[in-house]
Amino acid sequence: MKIAFTTLGCKLNYAETATYERGFLSAGWEVVPWNQQADVYLINTCAVTETAEKKSRNLIRRAHKTAPEARIVVTGCYAQLRKEQLLALEGVWKVFGADEKSHLVADTLLVAEEGVASETSGHPRPHKREGPAGSAGGRGREATVSETIPSAAENSVFGAFSSGEERTRAFLKVQDGCDNFCAYCTVPYARGRSRNIPICEVVKMARDIAAQGVKEIVLTGVNTGDFGRTTGESFLDLLKALNAVEGIERYRISSIEPNLITPEIVDWIASGTKFQRHFHIPLQSGSDTLLRRVGRRYDTALFASRIDYIRQAMERPGEPQVFFGIDVIVGLPGETEELFQETYNFLKERIRPAFIHVFPYSRRPGTRAAEWKDQVQDSLKTERVARLEELCAQLHQDFVSANKGLRETVLWESSVKNGLMGGYTGNYIRVERPFDPARVNQLEEVIL
Repeated sequence: MKIAFTTLGCKLNYAETATYERGFLSAGWEVVPWNQQADVYLINTCAVTETAEKKSRNLIRRAHKTAPEARIVVTGCYAQLRKEQLLALEGVWKVFGADEKSHLVADTLLVAEEGVASETSGHPRPHKREGPAGSAGGRGREATVSETIPSAAENSVFGAFSSGEERTRAFLKVQDGCDNFCAYCTVPYARGRSRNIPICEVVKMARDIAAQGVKEIVLTGVNTGDFGRTTGESFLDLLKALNAVEGIERYRISSIEPNLITPEIVDWIASGTKFQRHFHIPLQSGSDTLLRRVGRRYDTALFASRIDYIRQAMERPGEPQVFFGIDVIVGLPGETEELFQETYNFLKERIRPAFIHVFPYSRRPGTRAAEWKDQVQDSLKTERVARLEELCAQLHQDFVSANKGLRETVLWESSVKNGLMGGYTGNYIRVERPFDPARVNQLEEVIL
């Protein structure tokens, strides 16, 4: 049996897809590129924006056109939120929601191999669409967003990790779900309540990653800093346990809410650990008016104080600066030009991050914000995105310039472009040098 994979969305999805892939490989299946003929196509979808949902549907149609007889398996956030919509698409065979991921591989193997057996015996393969765990897919009323919260999410969490990006870096899922229910967001409905994998299991996965020769791990989760909610453990306990794993040289935290970065965590990281000078922190808006309205659990004063604390603890004269990547949503309902300018000024004058991840607000059906009347015109969103992206380019250049001449450590990657190999410093500055195969997956000190 041949299977092809494609993934949309976040690092969490990529970690989960890699875990599915290992499951099928261990069962003797052959993994082929997405654009080749396969018996099964697996699409791990995203639903964070309307564009992501459209891309997911287009991928399904493309797979069906490439191989009309193939079975199409769909999972991910879109699969949880819009099961009936997906089951109505031609070629879709199975849809696995958030609380069904742990048995996706086993269920697919079982039913696919039964199908092969029936074909071998001369019985044609039935072409019916099926829901998770083999249930027949219907075309009844589409569930509302509030009805899609995974039923088993409180008790189940699917452990996952990627197999090594550029042979040097792996994404390790430690947490899933979110309890915040921000006004604009469908994530709690798509991924369920906040829950986590026990530290002992996370450490085991980290050791498996180390056994592959991977040197760097990026911790991923929907609300990573909320780790411990279901096991009674703490995020700091997790960091300390991972720091002791032999073979892993560097760790990064992919995304953590500002109110969950405690001084205790910062002080421990700054004391001399494998965790790098690199933080990815969602801000979403630099306007306290909008933060309150959408239900964020901090204000700009708290956000700025956490950034200040990290810089004071981890930045010293003559040493590299901390890389801050900041998420911002442009065009939230009610964002006037004045409120947008508050965000712009907060980033430019107060925070000065190394990078801004800019997202135009996407109206998600079923969320509170989708019902608000003061929606922002798309043309204004586009204009404001461009202004923040221009600011981002300048801030990133300023960050690189401020680190020039300082010593940092690079982990070299395997890809080659124009005779050059690249890698990232601990504080996430991209550097290049002439390709040398002996340096691949090696840490080397350089002067920036």
